[in-house]
Amino acid sequence: MLPLVIPSYVGALTIISAFAQEGLIQQLVSIFWVFQMPDIYGFKGATLTLTLFTYPYMLLILKTALWRMDPELEEVSRSLGKNQWVTFWQVTLPQLRPAIGAGALLIALYTLSDFGGVSLLRFESLTQQIYVHYQGSFSRHSAAVFSLLLGLVSTSLLFIESKSQSRAQYFSADSKTKKPPYIIKLNKWKWPSIIFIGIVVGFGLLLPITVLTFWLLSGISAGEPLRLVWRAAINSGLVSALAAVTSIIVAIPIAILSVRYKSAVTTIIERSCYTGFALPGIVVALALVFFGANYGGFLYQSLPMLILAYIILFLPQAIGALRTSLIQVNPRLEEMGRNLGHTPLAVWLKITMPILRPGLIAAWALVFLTVMKELPATLLLSPIGFDTLATKIWSASSEAFYARAAAPSLLLVFLASASMLVLVRREGDTPR
Repeated sequence: MLPLVIPSYVGALTIISAFAQEGLIQQLVSIFWVFQMPDIYGFKGATLTLTLFTYPYMLLILKTALWRMDPELEEVSRSLGKNQWVTFWQVTLPQLRPAIGAGALLIALYTLSDFGGVSLLRFESLTQQIYVHYQGSFSRHSAAVFSLLLGLVSTSLLFIESKSQSRAQYFSADSKTKKPPYIIKLNKWKWPSIIFIGIVVGFGLLLPITVLTFWLLSGISAGEPLRLVWRAAINSGLVSALAAVTSIIVAIPIAILSVRYKSAVTTIIERSCYTGFALPGIVVALALVFFGANYGGFLYQSLPMLILAYIILFLPQAIGALRTSLIQVNPRLEEMGRNLGHTPLAVWLKITMPILRPGLIAAWALVFLTVMKELPATLLLSPIGFDTLATKIWSASSEAFYARAAAPSLLLVFLASASMLVLVRREGDTPR
């Protein structure tokens, strides 16, 4: 899960630094053997980078699906004489189809919206073309056309996936009655599996940390100033915390309406809030740029405009976390509180809020984490002179100043890891 805390543009920076021609790997190996590294830029490098830093999304979803799956289905298959491979293909894999679809959708949306990684690796994607036309064109109409196309592709993916999932039914066992999962012995596949996992973890986690540490030490020895990094870190923490708190304030009434007061109107309100999930950050940012430049007045390139972009993009995460926790609150507890003469506010503070607290913490940490890593919206909407860790990394990496990018990259990974730790601890404390 730790590769999730490494943004794609930081991952691309480390991949380029390590595997590009005349990169660190070639310099190290050339001491013993003269050779030329293959070109890492373009489709190959973008695919490698995005795979390494998005696979945990699929891993998390599949882990949850496997945990909830009824192991008796596999036991019945084996009792009928089916071997492990046949059982996997005919029983396990079909049950994992919704999880695989959800994970693939999440990764596809992330890949479509990625800007920093593909841009550093010089791969021409829609997001990269939007930014190029936005920066290089006076009218910026072409950037708007590319944005509409990207938004259409993203929403089409969501629509297709929702239709495919709604046509099938899948069932899981009751957590109170299901048996513990069946442990499969890998036998001869044990060491190949360990080696494969080691390679994935090495490329996705150890390599980035090692490369960034090398460039950090190189920058310190060369006299690279670190004081500006702390200022950017404070700005990142401030704007991420503000966006997280504001998103929760907006999400609480929406979650309450969707859970406690279900109707056609509340359903429309809830689903409309999820629109930001399908829109890439650069599309939302460009829309707010057009709005701010023409109608926003003093809001253009201001902190409130930046916070608004974060709310549009990451409000679905806050609603999802709060809705999950609110469903677990028994309405009878609130009803008993009101029957005892407590006001609705007192019932909320004394009964609902303590039960909802884990969801609030998870929502805050999740929004804080994603805002901290967000690049295109921050790049286009930040006030003049308002540098964050993401913009510091981008400005240094785009000019190949890797030593200058190392300190903000490591600091960003550290802060994002702290948020991820909060989420992991909450998952471990949640009863299954």
